[in-house]
Amino acid sequence: MSGPHVIRGSVSLPEAELMWRFSRSSGPGGQHVNTSDSQVELRFDLANTEALPEVWKARALERLAGRLVDGVVSVRASEHRSQWRNRETAAVRLAALLAEATAPPPKPRRATRIPRGINERRLREKKQRSDTKRGRSGRDWG
Repeated sequence: MSGPHVIRGSVSLPEAELMWRFSRSSGPGGQHVNTSDSQVELRFDLANTEALPEVWKARALERLAGRLVDGVVSVRASEHRSQWRNRETAAVRLAALLAEATAPPPKPRRATRIPRGINERRLREKKQRSDTKRGRSGRDWG
């Protein structure tokens, strides 16, 4: 593998906690397709890991609740013909998934007043549109 897969900051996925499974990819192929296990399934026990801070772990468990099976998150990769590249893809995908799931919530939006100029422009455009539509009625014609 190409080194540790960083989630965010100094936190990375420990290789010892990653569970790999290989199988034959679906789809068309040629010679060699029935003998190579190129599809990769990467599983990570999110509920029992010690690699993530408790706050991150709780956040990730809550956000990924729909994807978890017994506290384990799994990612599958089969788009490349080489098992090695599929391993890389699966690890990067898992790291990105965990980075997104452990991200802090966005700051709440502070309500601000609408500038007077914007409001006036909106009303002016409404008036112009109204005049345009009123001009279309056949009252003034012939």
